[in-house]
Amino acid sequence: MDNLEYIHNYLSDSIEVKKKLSESSAVLEAISKVADLITEAYKKGNKVLLAGNGGSAADSQHIAAEFVSRFFYDRPGLPAIAMTTDTSMLTAIGNDYGFDKLFARQLQAQSKPGDIFIGISTSGNSENIVKAVEMAKQEGVTSVILCGDGGILKDMAEIAICVPNTITPYIQECHICIGHMICAIVESKIFPKED
Repeated sequence: MDNLEYIHNYLSDSIEVKKKLSESSAVLEAISKVADLITEAYKKGNKVLLAGNGGSAADSQHIAAEFVSRFFYDRPGLPAIAMTTDTSMLTAIGNDYGFDKLFARQLQAQSKPGDIFIGISTSGNSENIVKAVEMAKQEGVTSVILCGDGGILKDMAEIAICVPNTITPYIQECHICIGHMICAIVESKIFPKED
């Protein structure tokens, strides 16, 4: 297979996953519900905390930045923390308590009731996200999971947005698309743009 054929096939497969996503009423309703929950949390003075591993860590940081900085237009920042960025904190928690406690420990220390936790796991089985969801329940924090077809997290979180696929890159592409839609909805509801 030459490069152009590979590129065409990849794009076609990626588009097909997003098409399935757009045709799933369960997924669309979950995205809408999460956007509403985050909007209400912000109106009450709460924040969003995000976490993931690898590419999902990068997605956590990307989504947090969209809330804090801006999305489609200039407006005040919204509080969001990607719990994947502080190397001193991550290495201290990893060394003292174990890698599986990386995000649970931060949730315990930095969250308050009414906050929203978004855990991103393409496999749906990331142990440190599992522990974070358990901690979120203890702390009165609403847990949201972005995952793929499989794994245990979709049954643990209060809301799961499941991409109907098992291939990591396609799931990740959908996760950032979902994050963008949520950011856009929240931004428009909290800071309606005047025409």
